[in-house]
Amino acid sequence: MKNLFIIFTLLLFSCDNTQLKDHWVSPEASNYTLKKVFIVGLTDNVEAREKFEKNLQKQLGIRGIETSISFNKFETDFLLKQKSDADIKAIEDNLIKEGYDAVLFTKVAGIKNKIQYSEDYSKVDKNHNRFKDDYLMYQDQFFNPDDYKEYQVYNAETSVYCLCPTKDRTLIWKGYIDIIDPENINKTVADYAKLLILVLENDGIVPTLN
Repeated sequence: MKNLFIIFTLLLFSCDNTQLKDHWVSPEASNYTLKKVFIVGLTDNVEAREKFEKNLQKQLGIRGIETSISFNKFETDFLLKQKSDADIKAIEDNLIKEGYDAVLFTKVAGIKNKIQYSEDYSKVDKNHNRFKDDYLMYQDQFFNPDDYKEYQVYNAETSVYCLCPTKDRTLIWKGYIDIIDPENINKTVADYAKLLILVLENDGIVPTLN
């Protein structure tokens, strides 16, 4: 029953400015129990990175998972400098020595430009039951381009990797969430983190709150 509630909540929440597009769980995910997680948000927006990492840190913390964030561990410009394979390997090895068992890594994988029809045309029959109605409404895209609003969709990707000393770093979970026309950093970060945590709970990656 609880899983059904979470799924229902996901469907409702995905109607906001963040939408879950797809997610994958490793068959080996049930073998891992996350205890100490390192959170990394890869973006050149320093404010968004700090807010996002701290939001996730709080959410995982109240679920009993110890966390640390890249914003506190590394210099401000750390993520803005290119890293080599050896650099990343050294970071992973150091995290393992410090007792971390997983890395939660979020990045923007792509940006798409979209066009939305103006709400001023809401009085036109939205069902477009007839060809004539549909055609007359959308022909204005060519003759009245100002009646269309261009906006951006950010394709964000979050991955959870096991820091396993005895084998290569293993992908446990991956999810894809679209962020639609973000304007307010606080709201966008909060919405993304909330949806992400709900999916991770539903997939059994992190424990649910009692």
